Amino acid sequence: MANISVNLLNQIPVEDQPIEICERKGLGHPDSICDSVMDRISVALSEEYLKRFGTILHHNIDKGLLVAGEVETKLGGGKALKPMLMVFGDRATFGVEDIVVPVNRIVRDTAKKWFKDNLRMVDPEEHVRYQIELKQGSEALTDIFKRKGRYLGANDTSAAVGFAPMTTTERVVLETERFLNSPNFKRRHPETGEDVKIMGMRKDRQLNLTVAIAFVDHYVDSESSYFKRKEEITQEILEFARSKTSLDSIDVHINTADVRGRGVAGMYLTVLGTSADGADCGQVGRGNRVNGIIPLNRPTCSEAAAGKNPVSHVGKIYNLLTYQIANRIHTEVGGLQEVYVWLLSEIGRPVNEPKIASVQLIPKPGTALRDISNKVEELVSTELLNIDKFSDELAHGRLPVC
Repeated sequence: MANISVNLLNQIPVEDQPIEICERKGLGHPDSICDSVMDRISVALSEEYLKRFGTILHHNIDKGLLVAGEVETKLGGGKALKPMLMVFGDRATFGVEDIVVPVNRIVRDTAKKWFKDNLRMVDPEEHVRYQIELKQGSEALTDIFKRKGRYLGANDTSAAVGFAPMTTTERVVLETERFLNSPNFKRRHPETGEDVKIMGMRKDRQLNLTVAIAFVDHYVDSESSYFKRKEEITQEILEFARSKTSLDSIDVHINTADVRGRGVAGMYLTVLGTSADGADCGQVGRGNRVNGIIPLNRPTCSEAAAGKNPVSHVGKIYNLLTYQIANRIHTEVGGLQEVYVWLLSEIGRPVNEPKIASVQLIPKPGTALRDISNKVEELVSTELLNIDKFSDELAHGRLPVC
């Protein structure tokens, strides 16, 4: 069984620190697109392998790039001049003996479906090209999948860390982006694209939200209309954020590079609702952490979880599991301000036996480590024992990775 360590952390909780910074890249941000698409492909391949072979085979679809296209923005509706290019890289299993798995078709179909389901203005046939550069895995790593047993060996030496709970700032940043990309908001404001990015900065009890929202030029007929809608959306965000927090004050600023009187050059306009249509490229691993935010006051894992296989790649399994364990400890043990969980793997070692499982606790006044450490260890042990069930949840896409 794992080497489990439970210790106190001598640190001011983030909620009480004077400065806090947190970011979220929304649904249509180029980096988020890469993460989401690659992970859907991992889920699709896992389901195909299970259907054909009764087990998940080696794959890592975690190297991806979205190359921005070219557009001509215009009030009342511009046009796409050159499609975006999505590049899929790394490894997959293309078949076993005489059974062939149509990996390239699965990759392309899954990506097209994601674009169709999530980005209203993007036609996956017209606006995106697909370049598949997946190759067969190495013998050493594919052999891990041939070693039978309830738990596979880790295919990497890697560390991950998760925490609980989220602070007020973190929750507001996360929920505000979801609000802006919700069906109800899009019905009221179809001019807003899915490419939303929110940067939250709290100074003491004052919260500042800097929001980037890609407007769709088709719905904007004049400069005055653009700035009027900006003011309306600013007020809606302000009201929404105030409903989610009791902080003393909140400021909201949208598309701060805008300048009146400069025409389309002074407004954040897109043709397809994402800056990837003609401005910004995207890459796997540059977006949100697996809990949906980029929390700059927290320790975070450098691994990109999206697209990695869910049964042997600890860069995915541990990345998400640390957050689940931290949340369970915070919720079920009680008397804690913050919880941090660290898991370190060793390549070849069973995934349920990390080299170290370290839990760091910031207790509330009156909570003693000796009174809770046994319960914490039991929770960690239970989660590791059931890591195969957790992997199954990942394999079927039931847990979000960005």
